[in-house]
Amino acid sequence: MMGITGSLTPDQLELFHSQGYLVIESFASEDEIRGLRKRMDDLLTQFDPSDSSSVFSTTNQQHTKDEYFFDSAAKISFFFEEKAFGDDGELKQPKELSINKVGHALHELEPLYKEFTYSSKVSSLVSSFGYRRPVVMQSMYIFKQPGIGGEVVPHQDNSYVYTIPTSCTGLWMALEDSTTLNGCLWAVPGSHKNGLVRRFVRGENGVTYDRPSPSYEQKDFVPIEMKTGSMIAIHGDLIHQSFENLSPKSRHAYSLHVVESDGCKWAEDNWIRRENMPEPLYGP
Repeated sequence: MMGITGSLTPDQLELFHSQGYLVIESFASEDEIRGLRKRMDDLLTQFDPSDSSSVFSTTNQQHTKDEYFFDSAAKISFFFEEKAFGDDGELKQPKELSINKVGHALHELEPLYKEFTYSSKVSSLVSSFGYRRPVVMQSMYIFKQPGIGGEVVPHQDNSYVYTIPTSCTGLWMALEDSTTLNGCLWAVPGSHKNGLVRRFVRGENGVTYDRPSPSYEQKDFVPIEMKTGSMIAIHGDLIHQSFENLSPKSRHAYSLHVVESDGCKWAEDNWIRRENMPEPLYGP
């Protein structure tokens, strides 16, 4: 393992395996958070919205035919909120308050994000879950903008980041306090034990789900409120979601999806198709 020891205690691992997620408080320092946020401010300042108007939405799959989306797998691309544009097609508020997310290769192309993603603390966390040669297949900076931050419907990360056998763990770090008011995560504890319900596959005509979503009972979801700097690890089969942000406060987060590359095969019909896989976090 190149001398990497897992950072989680047996109790924490037991909690992760029983409920399908684990919150680790104070994972990142104030300086790290400040740096990641400041760098994203700079990237947004440099971004010219006329270059792209790809809307990112999990409720409406129009972007799925969009080459901009596919190309973002190995780039730093900007996706707008659905509600960012008026009827005239113009942005209703400044671009900084109109972006849904930036992805999906921040962790490879942006030095500060790469440094954090490949840090020993991330590797130690990932190592706790038994990964031998873990690869971060995508990274996202998620804004959950005040007033227009769109909902993310109930889903499982393995649907989008699929290996054979399945191996995805989501890592989601709060860059601001995340509460029920500004659109925090909600999950169905233990739902990872029921396995993967559907896949998001890329074919000749873009991407589609291979079957409809089951319907879920809202009463089964519990809110997961998090303080700035906290990290949540999410089992790839855990059902989780977030609601619209109707509050005046944003809910920034940095999110990574890790898979095993030793003994697991990247599915060819994933939406992400890479000439070269990202560098592993560590290897045997």
